[in-house]
Amino acid sequence: MNYVKMFLVNIILTGSLFAGNEMMPDKIVAIRTEENIKIDGRLNEKIWKENDGITYFKQGTPNEGNNPTQESIVYVAYDSDNLYVAAQLFDTSPDSIMAYLGRRDESVDTDLFGVFIDPYHDKRSGFYFGLSAAGAYYDGILYNDDWDDESWDGVWEGKSAINDKGWSAEIKIPFSQLRFKESDTYIWGINFRRDIKRNQEEDYLVYRPKKESGFVSRFVDLVGLNNISSGTNIELLPYVRGKSEHLHTEKGNPFNDGSRQLFGFGADIKMGLSSNITLDGTINPDFGQVEVDPAVVNLSDFETFFSEKRPFFIEGASIMEFGYGGSTSNWGFNWGNPQFFYSRRIGRRPAGPLPDSVHFSDVPEGTSILAAGKITGKIGNNWNIGVLSAVTQREYADIEYDRGKRGEAEVEPLTSFSVVRAQKEFDESRHGIGFISTLTARDFKNNDLRNYMNSEAYAFGLDGWTFLDKEKIWVISGWMGYSSVHGSRQQITSLQESSLHRYHRPDFEFDKLDSSRTSLNGYAGRLAINKQKGNWMFNSALGVIHPGFDVNDLGFMWQTNKINGHFAGGYRWTEPGDLFRKVTVLGSLFGTKDFDGNTTWAGVWYNISMQFLNYYWFEFGGAVNPQTTDINLTRGGPKTLNSPGYELFFWSSSDTRNDVVAELNGFTYLTESGSQEYNLELSLNWKPAHNITLTVSPGLSWNYPDVQWVDAFDDTQAGKTYGRRYVFAEMRQKTFSSSFRINWTFSPEISLQLYTQPLISSADYFNYKFLDRSNSRSFTKFGESNSTISYREKEYTADPDGDGPAEVISWDDPDFTITSLRANAVFRWEYNPGSTLYFVWTQSRFGYEDNGAIRFQKPFPDRFLNQQPDNIFLVKFTYWWALR
Repeated sequence: MNYVKMFLVNIILTGSLFAGNEMMPDKIVAIRTEENIKIDGRLNEKIWKENDGITYFKQGTPNEGNNPTQESIVYVAYDSDNLYVAAQLFDTSPDSIMAYLGRRDESVDTDLFGVFIDPYHDKRSGFYFGLSAAGAYYDGILYNDDWDDESWDGVWEGKSAINDKGWSAEIKIPFSQLRFKESDTYIWGINFRRDIKRNQEEDYLVYRPKKESGFVSRFVDLVGLNNISSGTNIELLPYVRGKSEHLHTEKGNPFNDGSRQLFGFGADIKMGLSSNITLDGTINPDFGQVEVDPAVVNLSDFETFFSEKRPFFIEGASIMEFGYGGSTSNWGFNWGNPQFFYSRRIGRRPAGPLPDSVHFSDVPEGTSILAAGKITGKIGNNWNIGVLSAVTQREYADIEYDRGKRGEAEVEPLTSFSVVRAQKEFDESRHGIGFISTLTARDFKNNDLRNYMNSEAYAFGLDGWTFLDKEKIWVISGWMGYSSVHGSRQQITSLQESSLHRYHRPDFEFDKLDSSRTSLNGYAGRLAINKQKGNWMFNSALGVIHPGFDVNDLGFMWQTNKINGHFAGGYRWTEPGDLFRKVTVLGSLFGTKDFDGNTTWAGVWYNISMQFLNYYWFEFGGAVNPQTTDINLTRGGPKTLNSPGYELFFWSSSDTRNDVVAELNGFTYLTESGSQEYNLELSLNWKPAHNITLTVSPGLSWNYPDVQWVDAFDDTQAGKTYGRRYVFAEMRQKTFSSSFRINWTFSPEISLQLYTQPLISSADYFNYKFLDRSNSRSFTKFGESNSTISYREKEYTADPDGDGPAEVISWDDPDFTITSLRANAVFRWEYNPGSTLYFVWTQSRFGYEDNGAIRFQKPFPDRFLNQQPDNIFLVKFTYWWALR
């Protein structure tokens, strides 16, 4: 009988172990403690042993709403200065815990535990802190209810430990790292997450259903906090940096003998102006980036976008985002929102020209930032604010003229940059409204520079959202903006003729080039509606960008003269079936017109993605595009036509829990006129040890346009193309590139990262032709219809009509082969919380050949290694002080 009782008791206890509390707690009470808690991950303190923890968890994935496969117990405590979170994460198979170690915030498939906090209790924003089973750190900012920004790195402590019960974690978060409104008592939001990677399982205190949106708004109330303050603390982060450059140079260059040593120092300061407002400032900042930009080959006349890598601008960058609030899904087809603030404009490479007679020059690689500061936080009744200001110094290039005469030339004026961003939420974030304002002002000492860059640029925008129902299923969001750019007549004329505006197009009817203008103004905006919940999905938007809209002095955009809209929707199956774990089917109708009413792009698009029961992914889709008008092919000339075409693409991935994870994606676009584009990329990620990951990502692309820009020439006989002869060619471009990355993490504080990117690209131009008439895709090939063409000493000479009156034209052979090799090694040691020592090595090699064929007569690696290298070595030391 006793055995029967014991058996029944064991069944009851085992059932309760995995069921947790039957009801989710409506609040969690933080326990105040005066105990000295040692952060070692071992939960030896009385506060953890003598109090009940939170055991209620539910699966978010893979089996939504089910009880977890393993038990978890979480404790929350605090003292006057810190919030403590501890967790015992039971595991019936401790030897199966996936405890991979990675750099801070590195995406590694590992068991982890995290806490999410909403200190403002605005049900929209917050912070998260997490630890892997191996002790790696994860932290960041939560915003827009569903989104996160891992760029924020707080100063906090955390340790994890694997034990015979599973593993445990302890986290200590100083209140000085959080932002909240001071009060006698506090109500915050809180949530917990546990990942059991071998099951692809994510357990939450409160999870977000797969068919719905909203994460922060679901948090449970955290109560019991009192007599706490983030204080008006001050954090100092001084740095010392040594840099050694070893660069190859031209023979006889008096400014560069191949070696240069640089020394720098400065300090960053972070001050809590109140419990919810922070000031970040910097004196003589070091804004050099640790990681290199990828190499690209850009044959268009549009600017290439590079992501920000400098810590001062990365941290908390989400506060400056504009136009995306409310809706958690922002679809776009042939559309990209103008980015009002693009921080890489600050400290850019000097853009001023050098005198024509210069033989040698020494131009600074970047513009020095004299000082920069930003204020972020909340004020008043739920106003989120962000203010950033920076001043860059006047830059000069050392130059040498004929016969050794030297001087200097101003290449960048003294410049001030300012951004103000604010956003307010109403009714538990059901509605919101915000604005952004940017200003760029330049002080020219050399008046010649006024003809090459804008003197002032302003931009202002309003954005907002409103949910149409109490359940937050439907949301309307939108934004509108205005820009005004000022400068000399020559500069504004050049701006109108730039690839962004093209006011000089001869058949542009909406507006015309005006060489008397000293300013350029424009507007833009977009309105969207999105369905946030349910199996059925819907999204539609209408956007407009005026031809004169321009935020590029402090922002980034690559398109204007656009009226764009789409209707999109789909259906998602989220319940596992016999073959698939989930399936999503999407489709869209889209179209774009310019301000003259021409349809410049249109089509039908579809996408199908599937996750199999074994956690493999496969996704494919495509689009069909009809004939449309092309207003960019002639680069300021008359409009032409785009040939009908269709697109196909696919992506697949293996189970990320495996030691070797493979991804393969491909893309092709074909047109009726014969253009072909193919891209294929493979990514292999190998985890040979718990603290080492190796990634190799080779890619091949073939680009065979039937019409590739070559040049344009004045020709009075070209009446059907407005007195200009537009020359094109067919092209065969082949590109191979690959990235190799090794992340070796010795401990949560010490890591080594190695990165290499070889690239080789060749382009062969042939079958040269000229445009017959505007608003067509009709061309005459040189050598046909009485036209002639000849080739001599890397130059083509052509006559469009043989013995006729048209002018003979010539152009250089545009064939090329480019080789590039970029390498980067970063050793990082966080020897104290917030204090870091860096050792960095960067190498770049570049080669150019004036032929369009990749020849393999010499070993392939020699193409890179035979080029002269540029080497840069850097040592940087920072030390973090916290003053109260």
